[in-house]
Amino acid sequence: MSKTFSDDVRQFTVDAEDDGIRLDRWFKRHLPEATFNIVSRWSRTGQLRLDGKRAAPGDRIETGQVIRVPPAEAPKSAKPKRERAPLSQDQIDFARSLDFHRDKSALVLNKPPGLATQGGTKIKDHVDGLLDALDYDLDIRPKLVHRLDKDTSGVLLVARTPRAAAYFSKLFSTRKTVKIYWAIVMGVPEIQDGVIDLPLAKQPGTGGEKMHVDESGQQAKTRYKVIERAGNRAAFVALQPYTGRTHQLRAHMAAIGHPIVGDGKYGATEAFLTGNISRKLHLHARRLVLPHPDGGTLDMTADLPDHFLATLASLGFDPALADHVFDEAPPEDQRTAQKRAAKAYAKDVRKARRGERRQRGQGDAKKGNAKKGRS
Repeated sequence: MSKTFSDDVRQFTVDAEDDGIRLDRWFKRHLPEATFNIVSRWSRTGQLRLDGKRAAPGDRIETGQVIRVPPAEAPKSAKPKRERAPLSQDQIDFARSLDFHRDKSALVLNKPPGLATQGGTKIKDHVDGLLDALDYDLDIRPKLVHRLDKDTSGVLLVARTPRAAAYFSKLFSTRKTVKIYWAIVMGVPEIQDGVIDLPLAKQPGTGGEKMHVDESGQQAKTRYKVIERAGNRAAFVALQPYTGRTHQLRAHMAAIGHPIVGDGKYGATEAFLTGNISRKLHLHARRLVLPHPDGGTLDMTADLPDHFLATLASLGFDPALADHVFDEAPPEDQRTAQKRAAKAYAKDVRKARRGERRQRGQGDAKKGNAKKGRS
């Protein structure tokens, strides 16, 4: 089907659902044929106007403003948009079973472990693929505003409208949310209440799938508190990330020598308890607190998954002791000591890694010499 392009300048009035979003996002929603490159060129040449003034793609727009758009351009190569496959009734029922709070701006899900938040290589099932089941009465596809690791369970916030998505996204990017996680870790941290302040970077050679402590990495800061201990075998801890780096909690707890139970990626074979303890990751996004776009505070708590509950019972831990544990700041001397201990541990890990590389190199050299001797 051919498409006719107008020769006339167009004008659009911003409605309430687009209040606060970036101008380039408005184009993506309403004029997807105007690519980012086209919009940028219109901006550079002064053809793009907001209330009569020159506008840039990153400008925030407000309800009632008038966007002046140049005549439409035919795209160089129009690719057909791939349609999403309709959801089965089982998928719809499953998606709605995760929803434990709904208002006109927000949905709150309790994500189970093993379900990815978004799709990717070899990932077929994910929360984003189920969102068509959660439009309910608004007939608007909800939007993810943050993520949880595939094997992490718990509170996952979804915006119901474009306006709410922009609002929530800004809160997460400016760290105006409170996130509390529960975990069971191997061993017992010497300091019961402390802060891990160690920069993290992607570990080379892992394709960006693993983080490690690196002084030149991004700042990463985590508060933790030991709730209960099972001798020296394991501890039940509450965690509060002050930053939001990839795998931050998992990398930080491993860096101080106490990997999260079930976390083979960061704790290797040292991350598993013997007996009847599940080998699944024991990390749960317990609570999320943030301002609500319609006023007041959104304060959501997610129930624990079955494997986590079973481990708590097996180790004799009481989950009732873990809520509201971060009412007071950790003592400054403990925070400093924890940082020092964590850095020392990270240094030992780097030394061990260098030793392993040298041993592999020596082994390869011996094999090479042996082959030369046989030839």
